[in-house]
Amino acid sequence: MRCQHHILSFQKFLHRHNSMLHNFNRTVTAGTGTSSYLFISPFSTSTSSKNNFGNDGSLSCQRRRISTTLSISDQRISECLKNSSSFLKDSPNLNKYSPLFSRHYGTVQIEGERRTVLLADKTIRSPVPEHPIPDDVPFHQVVFEKCDEYKDRPALSDYPSGKSYSYTEVKDKTIRLASALSRRGYKKGDILLAFSTNHVDFTILMLACSCIGAWFCSANPAFTPEDLARQIHISDSVAIFIHEALASVSDQALNFKGFPHKIKNKFVFGEASGYEPVKNLLEDDGKAFPDVSLNPTKDVLALPYSSGTTGLPKGVMLSHYSVVANVFQILGSFKYETGANVLGLLPLYHIYGMVVVQGGALFSGAHIHFLPKFEPETFLTCMQDRKIETANLVPPLALFMAKHPMVLQYDLSHLKDVVIGAAPLGKEVTNEFVERFKGVVVQQGYGLTEMSPVTHIDIDEVYGSIGSLVYNTTAKIVDLETGDMCGPNQQGEICMKGPQMMLGYYKNEQATKEMIKEDGWLYSGDIGYIDDNGIFYVSDRQKELIKFKANQVAPAELESILLGHPGIVDACVVGKPDEKAGELPKAFVVKKADSKITEEDVVKYVNDQVTDFKKLRGGVEFINEIPKNPSGKILRRLLRDK
Repeated sequence: MRCQHHILSFQKFLHRHNSMLHNFNRTVTAGTGTSSYLFISPFSTSTSSKNNFGNDGSLSCQRRRISTTLSISDQRISECLKNSSSFLKDSPNLNKYSPLFSRHYGTVQIEGERRTVLLADKTIRSPVPEHPIPDDVPFHQVVFEKCDEYKDRPALSDYPSGKSYSYTEVKDKTIRLASALSRRGYKKGDILLAFSTNHVDFTILMLACSCIGAWFCSANPAFTPEDLARQIHISDSVAIFIHEALASVSDQALNFKGFPHKIKNKFVFGEASGYEPVKNLLEDDGKAFPDVSLNPTKDVLALPYSSGTTGLPKGVMLSHYSVVANVFQILGSFKYETGANVLGLLPLYHIYGMVVVQGGALFSGAHIHFLPKFEPETFLTCMQDRKIETANLVPPLALFMAKHPMVLQYDLSHLKDVVIGAAPLGKEVTNEFVERFKGVVVQQGYGLTEMSPVTHIDIDEVYGSIGSLVYNTTAKIVDLETGDMCGPNQQGEICMKGPQMMLGYYKNEQATKEMIKEDGWLYSGDIGYIDDNGIFYVSDRQKELIKFKANQVAPAELESILLGHPGIVDACVVGKPDEKAGELPKAFVVKKADSKITEEDVVKYVNDQVTDFKKLRGGVEFINEIPKNPSGKILRRLLRDK
């Protein structure tokens, strides 16, 4: 009955969307078999091309007036008008006014201006109109609806093995795995940890956790035994699912002193001594599929970990509702075509791969091709052979594709859309990318794990920016010293609200209060501003995390290691800008007066104790004193600017 309730709720959601069609007028071009459309509503009717302040003090950020007439076949119009839901599915962004609109949604005439973005009280809203989002449907139920809709279409494939599931098989495998987990006693509120590279059954595990009400916790497959042991310990995980190649790391982690754990069962994707194969669970008959009562706004779906500036990792509690909402929000600013071949290289343990790629593609009926890791030849061969149309990338991958001569040896002509996230991509590299891949639309996004993760997507092709807020999201920029709200071109901390916001940090109420203030705003720790057109830019990070190839490196962790060296008095680690990786960890070190340690000694000392992405690739510089303020806080900016 509860499952039926969720189905009816989702059907009501679709019905609500059916009523949201905008008014339009049709003009038939005689003898051409094509038609033009004039969309009226999500835009204002002002004809000014300037930024207009209204009587209430609000700023209407109007980049330019759009008046573009293109063609769309009458057959396509007929298909779109059969029912409103099919039209909305094809056109979630009725207010797009950039070339993205015409490329994605056929050729239409759009008249009007950008929706007001900066309001009188200096809060900022999305240019995309508000949409209702269901708050009573769990994550797996939305995916199941899509499985019933897309049936035998391919959903998930592994490259290069060729293992593949259709949408029907995704639902079937999920029910079987959920039933098997229920038989073994796993229930609502249990935390199950995945320690694996990308593959089709990783997705099935997350969906099965959703079905039984368990929390899905993911760990970086590059972790050392100590890293993994720490996350198993602080997450209170009761079961672990590993890739067979990671059995040794898992075994060491489970026996690591100082981190007691609650793991009762060990499962493996593949074969490994001491672990039960997941394939055995997938052979379950599905008859023990549980009837679980879920409150999507309160019950946790996922528990990814995000490092804090103190170096202590924090579990981010994301509800079913926050994740479902964010996928719909993403699809309001970026389109996964039904049936499109989507690159699944970004790791599924990371929120970008987990929600943006996996969730966005599955909600759209697209086909994800998973790769376990980046290897240039394999990556390019997959792009070519699987005819990848949509690629979610991080800046190092975009840089590789924009500059490496090897790329030109492969046929990547099917590529249509690229989304960049996890770290900033500069304007210069973006221009090089679009010059090499002419006709490919590049959009940059922004977000953080605590927002499930996406808050901004560039729908206007303003390279170097993070674009505009996704719908149903509000932002403000506050002065770092006074706390006053900033206007256009005034830098401050970016703060946000929206349905995609986390519930809080797991067992860390203090950190939650520091992130989400009493007024309900989430303070990102990122410094930025909006321009006169309402476009966001991130200029710096107040937080001290270093981002190396989308991995977060906490300076405090490396500083703690450095201070353990007998020849070091003081130390500070900052991010050194790097075109390929984003930032490289660099150490500033104060030696003891009689110490004879060298830069090479320090690098080796640290690198021998950390995971690969935490290594001191930025080098070491000896200085006389670490600059600090009167309270003892390190003035990292002074060292970054050296």
